[in-house]
Amino acid sequence: MHEQPGRWALAGALTMVVGLATSYAVAMVLTIRESPVVAVAELIIRITPGAVAEWLIDLVGQLDKPLLLLGIVVFLLAMGAFAGVLARTSTLKPLLVWLVLSAIGTGAVLVQPGANAVDVLPVVVGFVTWVVVLSAVTQPLVTARQRPELASRERRTFLVVAGVMGVAAIAIAGAGRFVGRGRRHVAESRRLLRLEGVTREPAPAATTVDLVGVSPWQTPNDDFYLIHTAISVPTIEPKDWSLRIHGLVDREVTLSFADLVSRRLTQAWITLGCVSNEVGSDLIGNAWWSGVRIADILAEVGLDPSADCVLQTSEDGWNCATPLTALTDDRNAMLAVAMNGRPLPIEHGFPVRTVVPGLYGYVSATKWVVDFEVTRFRDVAAFWTQRGWSEQGPVKISSRIDVPGDGDDVPVGALDVGGVAWAQHTGIAGVEVAVDGGEWQPATLGATPTDDSWVQWRLQVDLEEGDHELRVRAIDKDGLEQTGVRRDVLPDGATGWHTIQVGAVSG
Repeated sequence: MHEQPGRWALAGALTMVVGLATSYAVAMVLTIRESPVVAVAELIIRITPGAVAEWLIDLVGQLDKPLLLLGIVVFLLAMGAFAGVLARTSTLKPLLVWLVLSAIGTGAVLVQPGANAVDVLPVVVGFVTWVVVLSAVTQPLVTARQRPELASRERRTFLVVAGVMGVAAIAIAGAGRFVGRGRRHVAESRRLLRLEGVTREPAPAATTVDLVGVSPWQTPNDDFYLIHTAISVPTIEPKDWSLRIHGLVDREVTLSFADLVSRRLTQAWITLGCVSNEVGSDLIGNAWWSGVRIADILAEVGLDPSADCVLQTSEDGWNCATPLTALTDDRNAMLAVAMNGRPLPIEHGFPVRTVVPGLYGYVSATKWVVDFEVTRFRDVAAFWTQRGWSEQGPVKISSRIDVPGDGDDVPVGALDVGGVAWAQHTGIAGVEVAVDGGEWQPATLGATPTDDSWVQWRLQVDLEEGDHELRVRAIDKDGLEQTGVRRDVLPDGATGWHTIQVGAVSG
């Protein structure tokens, strides 16, 4: 009798779906942050060289993580289909596939920070489910091969069972998500959290230049750029959060959330930017942050004179090395608990993250921060510096044209041009615009309550009919002019003047 391998492949793929759904459900029920698929994805992220990671981000943007997860799932489905085909002739060969995949999943889980034996349960349950269900689903195919007279009936049975398995996979995953309480409980805790002393400061009126199209001076939480390496966002109850401070200190200290928020809060307007922000791009935002000054906390533990950095570590294992001077000088480096007057959004680090003005996030902005090790740069290798990025990441003076847009058609004559500029912790003294390579013209600046926030700017230029080039540069309060030399974001941030093309047309 002629067999169709496609049915065996379908059986293997469908039962892999059931196994993956089961492992996900177990992870949710046990409130384990990472399912095996997520653990493998985060392992891949950690071992990917920095240049490759940056290339992928440039290629697909913030779709990098969803595409990685999709790729892993597709690979697993293909392996499931392969195991299903192997099951036609052998019961041992599919088990070998199972052992290899189980080993990879177990290894990926165990290398996660704080992993223990319980974290492996989703892997074990998921893959055992796959093997058991594969045997059950393929039984009608085995019967059809052994008893040809029953082939038609057994094939129908197989199709029914396969359909049931598909529905079961969806039901299992859905039930796991419903029963799993981790994120829902943390979201509810955040909603109910009241932080004494935190205010919702409105953006000062004088900060805006009143030009439609210019980025709002205060960035709403929902619009604030979001960059992190976590595939599965950590969810931490405030009562369970703690920060260990150790290393080159006189006294090791562990702070609870209650300890932290009982201290005097500081609040400040601070602009944060990502080192991956290309010239003219939008991986930057300005918010009203509330928290406790890191300098005050470090003063209490006593610092060894030989220390020059703090290795910050997140709940998900990501880390960065921050210059000690940036955490102990007069800037408002803080352990932030609120953003724009509300408890931190979960995705932005709830319940506690670090905010350090004047440094790119890759060396300073640790979401879900749980560990401070006072140490020396020469003794540590942080996540991004291991991948080719610079050890220290001071923010570069930058500016951007928000309006008009690149390639826009605009009316002949007077044209309002506007945007934002930033040089955190130094401040912006001036912004200039050049038309068609001509003389630099000074723009009007909005007010800035602090040098740690960006500034809006606007300028009216006069354009004749035809195509024109507009470029912008900024000057900081130390008198440093923004360079026009174009450099890539790697290893320490992009440089160059933001330049756009517009066409002036008669109305």
